[in-house]
Amino acid sequence: MTLRLGFIGIVTKDMAASLAFYRKLGVHIAKDQDNAPHVDGKLDDGTVLAWDTIETIRSFDADYISPVGGHHIALAFDKGSPAAVDAAFAELIAAGYISHVDPWDAHWGQRYATLLDPDGNSIDLYAELEEN
Repeated sequence: MTLRLGFIGIVTKDMAASLAFYRKLGVHIAKDQDNAPHVDGKLDDGTVLAWDTIETIRSFDADYISPVGGHHIALAFDKGSPAAVDAAFAELIAAGYISHVDPWDAHWGQRYATLLDPDGNSIDLYAELEEN
């Protein structure tokens, strides 16, 4: 059997707030899902992100406890160019989302920035630095 990733799951305390963030980031999510207990969204490359409310998780895992301290998951999105990193970061900050690390030129050769989604998860935006 070939191992393949089926989806990346995010547990959220506020489905509508989480989906609004990821829509703004560019994830394709149906508009009528804000009150759903489970939602799937798809990236342009076919990767599926899935969201479940805490209540949904507890429906089959009654002892589920939300993690505390730091982020619960880290996702990194390749924006394709340093300018696109800066533009996406500025758009998300203007929309009221929280910066964790402002855009910078990382020593490993990428433009990099980190925001927090509404559940406190680390969302990295990056792109290879352009050669001069």
